[in-house]
Amino acid sequence: MDEVKRLLEGFADRAADGLPDADIDADVTRGRRALRRIKRRRRVTGVLCVAAASALVLAIGNQVKWWGNTTEVAGGTGEPETAASASPSKAPPAKPQTTETLSMFGASVVELVANQQPWSTINCNLTPKGWTAETPIAANHVVLSQPTMRTADTAAKVVLQAAPQARSLSAVRVTQGSGKTFHIGTLDGRLTGQVKLADQWLLVELPTGTVEWPDDVLRRFLNSCTVG
Repeated sequence: MDEVKRLLEGFADRAADGLPDADIDADVTRGRRALRRIKRRRRVTGVLCVAAASALVLAIGNQVKWWGNTTEVAGGTGEPETAASASPSKAPPAKPQTTETLSMFGASVVELVANQQPWSTINCNLTPKGWTAETPIAANHVVLSQPTMRTADTAAKVVLQAAPQARSLSAVRVTQGSGKTFHIGTLDGRLTGQVKLADQWLLVELPTGTVEWPDDVLRRFLNSCTVG
């Protein structure tokens, strides 16, 4: 400010004639006021610029955030929406699994029917349908075959025999019923069943490789027989 004062004093010395003397102090005061006003304007202008810039940044940030939220709402996280699950389909009822009524290999099961033909000392009230006793019939030995069979091999036939002693079976399954004990297993590779009737054992050998005689059918057949 001293330089301003000196300039004003030098200017006043060079003032034209007839003009009133310059009031140096008043001019300095006015200059100082003007300078302060300029500084205040600059400060206010700077503050306003900073405020405007901040407001612009906030506005842009809010706009970006809004767009981001809109994307999330509209498209989610980018993962496909899981469709509403349909009502669970009902599983088909499980079929009873038993070897007592059905062949485990799906083959037809032997049907037992009333036996109309008297045999010998071995007699059964039931017989496999379509099977008849071969003749001549021995006292303690009966062979059943089908009419279409053209073989003498007893391995393809049903053989019944009575003996005082039980035979040794493999993979034996023992069950009881009607006051009797039934033994079912294999003998020389053939499915075989035996039961004690009075003082005799009745042995029934089925065809080799048969899958048509479930255990319950064989037990029914044995239970219908007598030895005497």
